Amino acid sequence: MTEQHAQQRNEEQSSETEGQSPETEEVTDQIDVQNGADSVIAALETAGVNTTFGIQGGAIMPVFDALYHSNITHISMSHEQGAAHAADAYGIVSGKPGVAMATSGPGATNLVTGIADASMDSDPIIALTGQVTSDMVGNDAFQETDTIGITAPITKGNYFATDADTVGEDVSEAFGLAQEGRQGPTVVDLPKDVTQGDTDAEPVEPRAPATHDVPTAEADQETVDAAAEAIANANKPVILSGGGVVKGDASEEIRSFAIEHGIPVVTTMPGLGSFPEDHDLSLGMGGMHGTGTANMALTHADLLLGVGTRFDDRLTGDVKTFAPGAEIIHVDIDPAEISKNIRADYPLAGDAATVMQQIDAATTESPDAADWREQTDEWKRQYPMEYDAPEDRPVKPQFVVEALDEATPDDTIVATGVGQHQMWAAQYWTYREPRTWVSSNGLGTMGYGVPAAIGAKVAAPDTEVVAFEGDGSFLMTGQEISVAVREELDITVAILNNEYVGMIRQWQDAFYEERRYQSEWSWTPDFAKLAEAYGAQGLTAMSYEEVPEAIEAALEYDGPSVIDFHIDPEEDVYPMVPSGGANDQFALEEDHL
Repeated sequence: MTEQHAQQRNEEQSSETEGQSPETEEVTDQIDVQNGADSVIAALETAGVNTTFGIQGGAIMPVFDALYHSNITHISMSHEQGAAHAADAYGIVSGKPGVAMATSGPGATNLVTGIADASMDSDPIIALTGQVTSDMVGNDAFQETDTIGITAPITKGNYFATDADTVGEDVSEAFGLAQEGRQGPTVVDLPKDVTQGDTDAEPVEPRAPATHDVPTAEADQETVDAAAEAIANANKPVILSGGGVVKGDASEEIRSFAIEHGIPVVTTMPGLGSFPEDHDLSLGMGGMHGTGTANMALTHADLLLGVGTRFDDRLTGDVKTFAPGAEIIHVDIDPAEISKNIRADYPLAGDAATVMQQIDAATTESPDAADWREQTDEWKRQYPMEYDAPEDRPVKPQFVVEALDEATPDDTIVATGVGQHQMWAAQYWTYREPRTWVSSNGLGTMGYGVPAAIGAKVAAPDTEVVAFEGDGSFLMTGQEISVAVREELDITVAILNNEYVGMIRQWQDAFYEERRYQSEWSWTPDFAKLAEAYGAQGLTAMSYEEVPEAIEAALEYDGPSVIDFHIDPEEDVYPMVPSGGANDQFALEEDHL
């Protein structure tokens, strides 16, 4: 912003708000565009953005100053990584792209983990990063880093703004690209001279760039018809419902099709909630820590309808042994995913909901799968998700997950960090609705849970939000609890504390002759006192009797609570398919590995 421009704005604002304190100054419905920063915010307003997450800083200050005059609510996080995760979770829960903001240099690099996380899970976020002035780029100026170069491999597209007259279009295009087709993160890097430059350019509606190939919603009808015939002729069909079903709002199509034709359903971890797990046709989650029933069904099916899944290694194990006798129907919005890992006999590129409607219309006969359903029921009896809970042992983590599930509404949103606690939360919570599972599925980012819970709660303020964390995972981003306190967010954080980096310890025991190097801590902070220091309610539960009491106290409290559950430190996550193994060779205990 030029000095003349700044003086003019100050005079105008002074005239408009004479007699008002900054706290009572009214903002306008749409920001009055006078410079590049205003244009950035106007583009967000036009896109319908009402919340952003981030941290102030030198190079991004003009954008924050413009934000001050907007109706958009900004949530200041404790760390930029937390901002990216909160924006990510906001997008998952709301179905609209989340927005993260940071300054140049360390602000931008601190966002990178969150951007990479969003990229791996195809979550739509827009990262706005400050940058040094254009004439200083490449001079190693203070807090300069090559944000475009760093983020190019982990974004759908990134933009280096060059002109105040076009920076708003850059933001609109980034927004459109993030949500178009297969969703994902985008970045707009904002040199300070661009955001301070004069312009009166009006904002435009979000749109993907003309060079972006927009995928068609409908799949090839001839292939759809062939796939429908294969479904009707199958005797052992399975639907594999992935994260693309959630993002494509295709859960109802999956549910109605499965029920109409009596086809059992396995979900991937990102697909949790896309099919109600309390339905008889649900076989649970498949893959490395999936149920025995799901993995047996995937292995022995003669037809697999995979929808919105990229068949990643944690799901398939050894691809040579994945669904070896099945014909594969693969529905995905991204043609590049089809036959990338698992060869598709019926490749159906298109929108998940639209293609499922096509398949439903073309499937005039149901498969003869009564015997198959009896078989899957037998596997449910043979491989139940059970655990021992002797009274003389520390609390089992599975008990904590089930107790919280029972105490909260069916539509409760579950956020998690990464580690053993993530798997117990996936295995022992009953997911019934889409957009209730918020986790780092692909990148496996420890510390995702607490900032994600904040983003989820902001997106759905009237919905219960529970975050599961491990003690190691919580220590990475636990300071974000201070944000929940400041913003008066009523969330519950359940720390499953075993004083280990648990999943590493489990693998060391199984594959490294029990050498627990750098995973065994034997001490952790008093998390309840730590929570209280941040201003949250802190609780501790060390016995089975104390678990329900702590949960009740947390849910009754109007504000953030942290419960430090001291769990059995030797508990492991099972079933488990060893990395690269066959899905039907899952272990139910360490001796089976």
